[in-house]
Parts: sequence; C-alpha cells; structure tokens
Amino acid sequence: MRNSNLTCHSLQYSIHPPSKFIKTHLDQLLPSWSAPVSSVLIVIQPCELALVDRTVETEIHKFQLRQKVTELGDKIVTQLQQDGYFADLFDPRTGLPMFSVSGQLRLDDVAVIRSTLGYSVLNRGGCRTIEHPIWGSAVYPSILVTSACSTSLERVVKLHLDKLECA
Repeated sequence: MRNSNLTCHSLQYSIHPPSKFIKTHLDQLLPSWSAPVSSVLIVIQPCELALVDRTVETEIHKFQLRQKVTELGDKIVTQLQQDGYFADLFDPRTGLPMFSVSGQLRLDDVAVIRSTLGYSVLNRGGCRTIEHPIWGSAVYPSILVTSACSTSLERVVKLHLDKLECA
C-alpha cells in the first residue's frame, strides 16, 4: 500500500493491490478485460456536509463531487489506456464501470474502502456511508481499477493532479 496523500485539491487518494473480491469476480465486474487488475486507486473527497441523509442539498453535493471525480477519472483512464493498460472508473452512484462493458456485478465502493483502509461504515436508511477518521461521514468515495502497476498508476495520478488548479 502506498501512503495516502492529501492534496491541495481537497481529496485523499491511495493506491492498493486489488482486493480478493475484485480478483475473484473480475469477469463479472469487467467482462471485456483480458488482463488482471494490478492496482486500485481509492479517491475520497471531503464534503461540506455529511452525506448520510438523502436531501436536496446532499444530492446536489453528491452530483458536484461525482462530476469532479469523473473529470479526474476520465483523464487518468484515458492516459492509462494510451499507455496500453486497461483502466476504468466505477461510477460511485451505480457501482458500474464508466468506460468498459458492464458485467453482472456492481462494485461496492464502501465495501472496498472498508476492507482496504479499515474505515468504519454507517448504515442509515438502507444506505452505507464511509466514516472517515478526520472528515466523518462528509465524504464521497470512488474507485478506479487498472492493469497498470502501482508505480505507473501513481505517475499518472500525480501528473493529472498537478495539472489541476488549487483554490
């Protein structure tokens, strides 16, 4: 596991080997892939408010955070694919891949983060939320997977984070 990084872009990311679930169910998550997942990128964005309750305000924040991670994920996935790797960002809203053919299974980002980082999970109204050690339940998680090794993934992530402007 690489150390988590907190950047001026108001997100935390870390790179890990794939979980047993991802390895075992790759053909049901990403059926068009012909290479195994070598690295998993976990991105956690803080939010101004807890995302536990479903309100108009929380849905607006989720939409904005989803847009941010989708824009970043698109750049990372595109670069990795240009470098000859398989790569995909799982939609935090649906658990389905955003760039590859969907399989029979959805990826549960909360379960991946709980098993990988050991963060607690809140269950409320049928919705599970990460309990971040600093930001509490005011976080928006997302998962990107790739056939690239962790070093290649780290290089691409840093390249695209450096291109973002800090507020």
